[in-house]
Amino acid sequence: MTNRRRRSVPPRRSRTRQITPRTHWLLLSVLAVTLSAALLLQGYTHHMFGITSDGVTGTRGKNDSVPSQVTHGGPVIANAATSPHTARVKTHTIALTFDDGPDPTWTPRILDILRRNHVHATFFVVGTQVVAHPELVRRIVAEGHQIGIHTFTHPDLAHLAPWQRSLELRETQLAVAGAAGVTTALLRPPYSADSAALDDADWSVVKQADAAGYVTVLATKDAEDWQRPGVERILAHATPHGRDGQIVLMHDAGGDRSQTVAALASLVPRLKAQGFAFATVSDAVGMAAPVQPAGLGDHLQGLALIKALQGGDWIVWLLGLLMYAAGAISVLRAAIVLIAARRHRRLRTRRRSRSWGAPVTGPVSVIVPAYNESAGIEAAVRSLLASDHPVEIIVVDDGSTDGTADLVDSLHLPVRVIRQQNAGKPAALNTGLAVATCDLVVMVDGDTVFERDTVRTIVQPFADPRVGAVSGNAKVVNRGGLLGRWQHIEYVVGFNLDRRLFDLAECMPTVPGAVGAFRRQALLDIGGVSDVTLAEDTDLTMALCRSGWRVVYEEGAKAWTEAPASLNALWRQRYRWCYGTLQAMWKHRGAMVQRGSAGKLGRRGLVYLLLFQVLLPLLAPVVDIFAVYGLVFLDPARIVGLWLAFLLLQLLMGLYAFRLDGERPGPLWSLPLQQFVYRQLMYLVVIQSVFTALTGSRLRWQRMERYGSLQAPAGAETPLHAHSRQEPGFAHPAPYDAFSYAAPYDEHGQPPPHHGLRQPAPHETPPRY
Repeated sequence: MTNRRRRSVPPRRSRTRQITPRTHWLLLSVLAVTLSAALLLQGYTHHMFGITSDGVTGTRGKNDSVPSQVTHGGPVIANAATSPHTARVKTHTIALTFDDGPDPTWTPRILDILRRNHVHATFFVVGTQVVAHPELVRRIVAEGHQIGIHTFTHPDLAHLAPWQRSLELRETQLAVAGAAGVTTALLRPPYSADSAALDDADWSVVKQADAAGYVTVLATKDAEDWQRPGVERILAHATPHGRDGQIVLMHDAGGDRSQTVAALASLVPRLKAQGFAFATVSDAVGMAAPVQPAGLGDHLQGLALIKALQGGDWIVWLLGLLMYAAGAISVLRAAIVLIAARRHRRLRTRRRSRSWGAPVTGPVSVIVPAYNESAGIEAAVRSLLASDHPVEIIVVDDGSTDGTADLVDSLHLPVRVIRQQNAGKPAALNTGLAVATCDLVVMVDGDTVFERDTVRTIVQPFADPRVGAVSGNAKVVNRGGLLGRWQHIEYVVGFNLDRRLFDLAECMPTVPGAVGAFRRQALLDIGGVSDVTLAEDTDLTMALCRSGWRVVYEEGAKAWTEAPASLNALWRQRYRWCYGTLQAMWKHRGAMVQRGSAGKLGRRGLVYLLLFQVLLPLLAPVVDIFAVYGLVFLDPARIVGLWLAFLLLQLLMGLYAFRLDGERPGPLWSLPLQQFVYRQLMYLVVIQSVFTALTGSRLRWQRMERYGSLQAPAGAETPLHAHSRQEPGFAHPAPYDAFSYAAPYDEHGQPPPHHGLRQPAPHETPPRY
């Protein structure tokens, strides 16, 4: 897939809806921001704090700033920011209070006991629990009980910044308003006790709450049910000594509250028998109604908050599921690829001892489509002339503007140069096929050089009459810098391991444009190279498979190609590759239901591409997002351990792939760094390509940059192998100034017509790359 031509949209297709990359980025950014916000909110509300026992905060500090009338006063504190005063509970009165709920198991049981005994209580609810169980808040209010707030995530407010305190109170209030349609002025800070236990930090919380309109409600009797000491101990702690009124602290959530339920069932009748009355907090101290109907704005905001947090819970659940799916797919792919690569190596080792059949020694036509390839065309041509196999070299200049054809002419080499108006790479390849005289054809890009034995090696599988095409082994020549190393790793570990698997499964989807060999007649039979996708090499290979030809991989046929040297150039190349592959997959989707070799392509090759080259890259960002989420909100050691395990799996795959390819493993040191830049770039390429395909956009060709890093192999100054036919374009041993070769077409000339190949009309292939 090394075509560098750009095409404009034909006028007759102007109806196609256009979505620019800027729009893509905007939508992807909005999605990323929305997802990040949902995860941040969910992580904060579920993992930053949470309900723990009331005894975990440790000893309190100094209480120099706490007024004495508060320290020695009642449990209900008002006007703390101005002129603080407290209120005590009426004698013979019990205000039962329950913290940390509502809980779907214990709150209903407590409500049932209260209803049977005709008792009203006060429930100090936690915001996250309200969001999770809004129906229980509605029941509490409907049955005449009182609502107070106990913060949103149950933190120790004394340890929070003022803005966090405000956030905790405001969000809890909104949650109550959204769930039950009421607001409340009652607050019980988490981990609070009686007024005598207040320290300076606690007092700052009480004053800030008062400024926000809250009355702080503490307790006078702690049942200590959070310790789960047993029913009798809870009863003992909750029973008053004397006739003074009490605010009794109990819990309806935060763990197993079966002891609380059992104790409550005995406590209420017992205290009633002792002459105590039960009331809500406000009634017990004579406070005006602290619970009021919520305004429409607060109710709507509360509903939105509840839906947002419930959506966040669903997103985290889905991301967790997708993360496990991505992990399972990654491990499955690694296992499949490594097993297949090992088996492929064994089979090829055996085959080399028998060969494909009789040696293939006939001449080969080498077609070099070229558009503005002046930086590397000389090295490419000289490397072909250095082949140890007879070759006919055809350079098709597709309207270059940088003098590519003139440069080849000036070399005075036995190379046939054909000039044509710019029509695109498929048209240039079809032109080459039309004038090729050999039964076997090798296609090579103008930015690629062959080794001396590449042509000979790549054509040997054609000794098997079932083989219609052969994929060579493309390697990155410009490996300097991190980007070059990362692409080198990708070529060896990604592309070549996959090709071994495809070869073994007889479902090769792509013969790369950089180095591929074909039976000329097979290409003619399918109509030549199609121009309906941006991945003409993938489209062509799939068409051959569906026609019954076998496509194999010959790792010994090496070609050295220039890789993009900038992230921008890499993005453009891979975006086009991925989009073109999606086009080819859609075009050949019918192979899924066919039989024979076509069915192998469909049910093996296309499924593999869909699963591992489309679905897995789409899921892979979930792993990264969840990793960041886990580092912030979950167990960092576990997340780092999983990441290292994933990296180790990739390293093992890399070491084995480099060994198979005969490469030194040195570049693999950059593999950890690759995870933070290169991998994300490839994921974004797939995401945007899929988005482009789904929205019906049409991607245009983009010209690749050339860097002139290619060099002809040593000894390429003269042809190494003679061919018996003294025809233009064939390498032969005569001196360069003694051979004759076909005159190139002038700038207005066209190649001769040929049967079986579709030549694009001018209006179908605009002169752009």
